[in-house]
Amino acid sequence: MAGKYIPRSKSRATLFLFLLAFSLLFILFSLSPLRSPSLSPTNVRVPDAETSFLVSLDRFLTATPSSLSDDTAHAGQEELVAKLDDAVYRSEMDRLYTDPYYPLSLPLRVYVYDMPPKFTYDLLWLFKRTYRETSNLTSNGSPVHRLIEQHSIDYWLWADLIAPQSKRLLNSVIRVHRQEEADLFYVPFFTTISFFLMEKQQCKALYREALKWITDQPAWKRSGGRDHIIPVHHPWSFKSVRKDVKKAIWLLPDMDSTGNWYKPGQVFLEKDLILPYVPNLDLCDAKCLAETNPKRNMLLFFRGRLKRNAGGKIRSKLVDELRGADGVSIEEGTAGEGGKEAAQIGMRKSLFCLSPAGDTPSSARLFDAIVSGCIPVIISDELELPFEGILDYRKIALFISSNDALKPGWLLNYLKGIRPARIKEMQQNLAKYSRHFLYSSPAQPLGPEDLVWKMMAGKLVNIKLHTKRSQRVVEGSRKLCTCDCRPANITKTASIIS
Repeated sequence: MAGKYIPRSKSRATLFLFLLAFSLLFILFSLSPLRSPSLSPTNVRVPDAETSFLVSLDRFLTATPSSLSDDTAHAGQEELVAKLDDAVYRSEMDRLYTDPYYPLSLPLRVYVYDMPPKFTYDLLWLFKRTYRETSNLTSNGSPVHRLIEQHSIDYWLWADLIAPQSKRLLNSVIRVHRQEEADLFYVPFFTTISFFLMEKQQCKALYREALKWITDQPAWKRSGGRDHIIPVHHPWSFKSVRKDVKKAIWLLPDMDSTGNWYKPGQVFLEKDLILPYVPNLDLCDAKCLAETNPKRNMLLFFRGRLKRNAGGKIRSKLVDELRGADGVSIEEGTAGEGGKEAAQIGMRKSLFCLSPAGDTPSSARLFDAIVSGCIPVIISDELELPFEGILDYRKIALFISSNDALKPGWLLNYLKGIRPARIKEMQQNLAKYSRHFLYSSPAQPLGPEDLVWKMMAGKLVNIKLHTKRSQRVVEGSRKLCTCDCRPANITKTASIIS
């Protein structure tokens, strides 16, 4: 039977409509923004990243020549400040009317000062040249160079910021080369290396020189330093001149509200940022965790200095309470590769790792436990944690009040009462979280360098508010009490949840 006749004009019209619809769909798809895949540990393609400070530093110094440019300020400061202020106004207005997300948008724009080499490259070379030649110890017995490595956040951030853009992976921050375009200013002075490796008076003189260099900058004078970032990650770093830069953003290991390390009013969470220590131990990766987690037969592990000052006095009390108990290993720490290996073995065979206060509320031991897959048991009532605006530490750690921890038998009964399902969940969370505490070159998405800038983005509007306000309020015109009297922290011990 013959098929039904379809007029040629009608078939052509049908074909035309089909092609038109297909073309419109193609155009709409092309114009629509592509969704980025979520940055989960399973779908991020991470190139070979170097997490060793020594190896990364060696490559950096070999490949990166000292900068020939120099931002040292010269005469005519008032005129330069006024010109910069006008340029900043024009830049901010342009961004306000062209970027619908400004000033909440990423990437942050950071101006990195080109400081004289004596504040930057010379200090890195000093560390490299003296590393194998010295076994210097601090007054409390800690190896100097290892301490510098633990606090080397200044190196990791700077190395990423000044790397060629083609070799960088982070989308949260870009380096700008015009000061009027900057949201923030980064000061690349290696305050910890200079403190530990220079003679005392020589270090203080360098601190004074650095202070003058920084505060002479037109951008500093314009904002009073409120938009300037200064790495002072060791509690002794820059200590002799810190009072003169207290309005700047400090990169810190903790806050220590007891006043032992920082003067009242110098540090607070709204202004400054807590950064993690560089872990001493190697990462226990997915393969390592699959092998070690089923074999963790030790309940609680601690290896470190058993006697400390200030809030760390609780350590000796905990030792008296816990030593000799079944399933508990308490060891005096030792320096060197042998000490590292012993700590790594102990953490990888334990379910829980004790993380009490030391001379300061924080210690690198917390981050050693995290990268080892060992659930931290934090006993440090004054502790502040890095990136807590982004990360929920309750999912990976146990927080115990000092009062509870010292009750006879309380701590071990508490740990033994935690159900296996919760332990497994926390171990799984540790595997996800470890990437947030591994500094590397190149810096990785969702690594600590990345989270620094995501946290900074949350501070930016407030920084701009106080900068602009300071430019129009008459100094001393309001006689208001500026004391910020805060009660001491009291850790709330979490209930045992299955």
